[in-house]
Amino acid sequence: MKVKDIQEQGLLKKLQRFCPQDIVGDDAAILPTQANKSLVVTTDMLVDGVHFSDRTTSAADVGWRAAAANLSDVAAMGAFPIGITVALGIPGDTPVSWVEQLYQGIAECLQPYNTPIVGGDITRSPVITVSITAFGEVEPHNMILRSNCQAENVIVATGVHGASKAGLELLLHPELGQTLTEAERNSLILAHQRPQPRLDILPILCECLSSNISNVAVLVGGMDSSDGLADAIVQICQASQVGARIERSQIPIPTTLTKFISSEQALKWALYGGEDFELILCLPPIIGENLVKKIGVGAAIVGKTTDNTDILLTDSQGIYPNEQLTLSQGFQHL
Repeated sequence: MKVKDIQEQGLLKKLQRFCPQDIVGDDAAILPTQANKSLVVTTDMLVDGVHFSDRTTSAADVGWRAAAANLSDVAAMGAFPIGITVALGIPGDTPVSWVEQLYQGIAECLQPYNTPIVGGDITRSPVITVSITAFGEVEPHNMILRSNCQAENVIVATGVHGASKAGLELLLHPELGQTLTEAERNSLILAHQRPQPRLDILPILCECLSSNISNVAVLVGGMDSSDGLADAIVQICQASQVGARIERSQIPIPTTLTKFISSEQALKWALYGGEDFELILCLPPIIGENLVKKIGVGAAIVGKTTDNTDILLTDSQGIYPNEQLTLSQGFQHL
């Protein structure tokens, strides 16, 4: 058996037996360190030729995207970042200027969140590999876990999906964007090259949760959508042992996409394109509706969880049949 035969999820299931079961399985690990704080730790790796290439991504953008991926995982746990380490594998003939620009991109992404680079490692490698470990802090009652979702929750997407995939396609195939204005084209490319980790959502979420008039504590289920909207919804549902019904007309898609691709292709990019780095959150309806209202443009309730295990894409207009959402159509790491 080869790793390519069982793919990422199959390999993870085999490796998780070496880890404490109550720690692994989310976007990051949570380690209790004191009574009112927990340490959040996550690692994300970018490999030349797999996650980036010089055709589409400058050294500074590689650095930004590597940092953003980790900050997004921290945000997906309800935590705020406190520092990162950087492990870098590089061929010996890599220009020093490329490495400096890589770190410049990392620093630019970290700067708004006052997050320092606190260490790392460098080694020779036949291919450029950037691995970042991020550390964050979260108060236990603010934790977001994939397993926290409950039936009859609404599913909130904090922003549009499909923009990063569109930006990548425009970089690879510039002729696709002939019907776009320069501003529209640049906006989609920027979504791919410099995604924004949604740490800005956490204070808004806390405000919405604090307005809860019920005496029952609200558990927030969720993760980020780095591997696609469908991937996030499926993984949350599987971890929480619930199903979902996702309404295709409610999925937030940039309006510019249908200027150069079909609405069906735009929907596929939104569901499976990946690297949009939005948060997908499962909440009681009133809190979810309030959160979407406070976030504003781009945020949407895309569906609702159910008490069975079917995860379906539905069409309220009755034009399209129900479609089972799966993990198989999204980005495959192996």
